[in-house]
Amino acid sequence: MIRKIIQIDEEKCNGCGACAEACHEGAIGMVNGKAKLLRDDYCDGLGDCLPTCPTGAISFVEREAAAYDEKAVQENMRKKNRMNSPSVGVHAGCPGSRMQRIQHSQESAPSAPMQAESQLRQWPCQIKLVPVGAPYFEGAKLLIAADCSAYAYARMHEDFMRGKVTLIGCPKLDNVDYSEKLTQIIQNNNIQSVTIVRMEVPCCGGLELAAKKALQASGKFIPWQVVTISIDGKILE
Repeated sequence: MIRKIIQIDEEKCNGCGACAEACHEGAIGMVNGKAKLLRDDYCDGLGDCLPTCPTGAISFVEREAAAYDEKAVQENMRKKNRMNSPSVGVHAGCPGSRMQRIQHSQESAPSAPMQAESQLRQWPCQIKLVPVGAPYFEGAKLLIAADCSAYAYARMHEDFMRGKVTLIGCPKLDNVDYSEKLTQIIQNNNIQSVTIVRMEVPCCGGLELAAKKALQASGKFIPWQVVTISIDGKILE
């Protein structure tokens, strides 16, 4: 039958998993870090997932598709609930929300506490709150960092924030596309370099994508790099 059903643009998808969590029927799943329509007959065509997507990767199309099967959906949700029970311990949603315990070697802990000095040079530091024309942007080296990175990476201040203007954000929690504001900051100020520090989880790809789009849209040739931090606090790249 020809009916209305969702379509996911894989190139636009940043892997945040918000749509998978919003889909009450379980029609959307995360496959290799990207949202995917798992079965046509799980999609009711109402589009609860559309407004949750921060990149506009989901749209409606009319095409040949199996009819919505409410009984199949209910059975699938029962299976998911069993799989996600504490006794099973399997996570089926966004990889960035998967529970895990992180073990650190006691040998790496310093014998005596060290006095550390904050390297934050300005306030506010949230991308959503910072003024585009703030004077501290002029001639600045810009650090665009994921919210979680400072908690995962122990030497964030010394290794990345020192001598830079720091902007932080989480594309999943803020549910916005940062690229427009970052473009204005780069275009309107003499930015010397851009460092992007993100976490390894797929949803953090939205931050990297926004920064890259902003650099491209600014029309400027600025040195930039991306550093990825693992959940257990190691630099991956």
